[in-house]
Amino acid sequence: MSHSHGNVSSGNDPRQPLAAKPYTPRPVAPEDLPVDYSGFIAVILGVSGVMFRYKICSWLAIIFCAQSLANMRNLENDLKQISMAMMFAVMGLVTNYLGPNRPAAKK
Repeated sequence: MSHSHGNVSSGNDPRQPLAAKPYTPRPVAPEDLPVDYSGFIAVILGVSGVMFRYKICSWLAIIFCAQSLANMRNLENDLKQISMAMMFAVMGLVTNYLGPNRPAAKK
């Protein structure tokens, strides 16, 4: 039994290397790109960190901002969303750590 795994000059090979064309992706319009969920979650967490004074929400918003920044596809729209989320996250951290303390719950 003879196998011709590495033999390209085999007579049974139907491939045509001269007919091969390089792959070129089709351009996609910015409004057709999928939604940036990490940027959206970063905005929601940043706002909740500011409004409800949850430190964990502000820290998670910064993490999601970094993830969204790393996976940015549309520079103009995504940069606006990421900058807004980062602003809310930093504002939440500043108010949580440097602002007045929350009143303790009375028992």
